[in-house]
Amino acid sequence: MLAVKNTINVRYIAVYFKRQEDLKEAAIEARESGFEIHDAFTPFPVHGLDQAIGLKRSKLTWIAFIAGAVGLTFGLGLQVWTSAYDWPLNVGGKPFNSFPLFIPVTFELMVLFSGLIAIGVLLVRNRLWLFSKKLTFDRVTDDRFVLVLKQADAAFDMRKALKIFNKHGAIRVIEGDQFV
Repeated sequence: MLAVKNTINVRYIAVYFKRQEDLKEAAIEARESGFEIHDAFTPFPVHGLDQAIGLKRSKLTWIAFIAGAVGLTFGLGLQVWTSAYDWPLNVGGKPFNSFPLFIPVTFELMVLFSGLIAIGVLLVRNRLWLFSKKLTFDRVTDDRFVLVLKQADAAFDMRKALKIFNKHGAIRVIEGDQFV
């Protein structure tokens, strides 16, 4: 029996704007009209754009917190094990479990684990591999704002979308399937 691979032809529309307000207003209206927003590209962070395009809160803060807790546990456990159980040394009559001495190394390992694991998860989650080809849009790093809509089905109303974009001052509209 032959297995047939289901290939869905998904197309995208990239819309350029000159101003961030136009991008945000167009994103809000497009979402309210039922269009699926794939992504938005801006030369600098735009306040409120994540809510406008419908992004959920990131779980990266919780991942960094858990990674920091693992680093804290590892650092404290390593120091207690090495100085009190595995190789106890009597240094000036001080106790083997001298927790104030463990604070700097524990803090450093907590920050190290939190930072490295958070960066690793960020790179893996966003598919930012070392030599991966990523989509680039003209002048987005200079002065243009781009909103990318997803055309997942045949019910996509291009006239309605163009009407929304023209209402908000779209400069250029590009349609294609290479915007992923």
